[in-house]
Amino acid sequence: MADDTKKTPTSSASAMWGGRFAAGPSAVMEAINASIDIDQRMAEEDIAGSLAHAAMLAATGVISSADAAEITRGLTQVREEIRAGNFPWSAALEDVHMNVESRLKDIIGEPAGRLHTARSRNDQVATDFRLWLRAACDRIDAGLEAYQRALVEQAEKHIDQVMPGFTHLQTAQPVSLAHHLLSYVELAQRDRGRFADARKRLNESPLGCAALAGTAFPIDRDMTARALGFDRPMANSLDGVAARDFALEVMAAAAICAVNLSRFAEEIVLWCTRRFGFATLSDAWSTGSSIMPQKRNPDAAELVRAKPGRIIGSLTGLLVVVKGLPLAYSKDLQEDKAPAFQAVDDLELALAAMAGMAADLTFYGDAMEEAAGEAYSDATDLADFVVRELGKPFRDAHHISGSIVRLAEAAGVPLAELPLETMQSVEPGLDERIYSVLSARASMQSRTSFGGTSPVRVREQVEAWKARLSA
Repeated sequence: MADDTKKTPTSSASAMWGGRFAAGPSAVMEAINASIDIDQRMAEEDIAGSLAHAAMLAATGVISSADAAEITRGLTQVREEIRAGNFPWSAALEDVHMNVESRLKDIIGEPAGRLHTARSRNDQVATDFRLWLRAACDRIDAGLEAYQRALVEQAEKHIDQVMPGFTHLQTAQPVSLAHHLLSYVELAQRDRGRFADARKRLNESPLGCAALAGTAFPIDRDMTARALGFDRPMANSLDGVAARDFALEVMAAAAICAVNLSRFAEEIVLWCTRRFGFATLSDAWSTGSSIMPQKRNPDAAELVRAKPGRIIGSLTGLLVVVKGLPLAYSKDLQEDKAPAFQAVDDLELALAAMAGMAADLTFYGDAMEEAAGEAYSDATDLADFVVRELGKPFRDAHHISGSIVRLAEAAGVPLAELPLETMQSVEPGLDERIYSVLSARASMQSRTSFGGTSPVRVREQVEAWKARLSA
């Protein structure tokens, strides 16, 4: 049997660590210690941070302008190699930082060793991670906006389309389809607000915090913060290298957003069934069955519905990693990026799918309107009429309406087909005017309060959202 703990020869990794170690790591140690397969995704951010750091070191006189120019030239070449897919990644070099620095030394020689002056991998990785998540927040915001636009465009086409509103998944009151779609626009806007808040809080620079205590070199942390687009440098060096709440906040926003997306995904699944028959997705967003040729499955919606499980799992995983960690940096924090990257990847894919499906949906208006009138969904309108026209207290009107519904159920007819005499046996004050409110469309049109489902109000909201999204 092979000895997995056999020592390897002194490696470039131990050379990076310095003279403290006489021998290289064991094969198992090298495997568990390496993170390059994960954190190479932050190569652009790592190089951006190094360019800013080198420029600052030269400006403050810590290194010469000539060395800074060589470092900049070398880092630019490294970045070009990475973008071209020609970069020689090495697991023996552990992480993205050491891979970049090692390649920089190959290119420019001795000046490469000056780049790491007045910084540590601890503040370097924290800077890279914040930069990466900041860009992720911007991409997610763009994805949410695209999703909102698709919903608003659909809503504008269906302002006057009546459909059943549900509580407990039971038919409740008729609503406008546009009103229903706009509710998800509102949800998405709150999701955008959560990512904007997270972005604002994470946009502070740890660069210059060094290992944990700052540095004795006369660096200018404001300069590097400005160069990297941060609002300010972090005020406490321990916090700068140890904090990961910024990642947790982005992932929590991602989890909430994924849950919100899953609610509409579930409705798409329901609406596309023959039992509902409210909508259909084109072939672009559907799949078939390997055994049942008649099947047409909304698999994209089902997969979006499943994404919260993965994203919540990623969030929970990182919460457990950071729980109880002492200040400042611990190697446990190497496990922060994989769940964050996974959560962002899953959410971006779900957002793209939801925007595509929202734009693709074809609605069946007749089926929606027929369903909207079922299950005595106009019973509340009957009660409101009794309050408004007969001056009864609502609790009395509620009882009157319920009694009339019971008679209609016994007769097997909708309220609008129940004879007036039958209604008057419950409430003698009712007259022919009651029939003007007993339809799904009339019910929808009557809800004119702010935020209500009346097409008058919904049209206002559509126009408001169009203006807001184009601003």
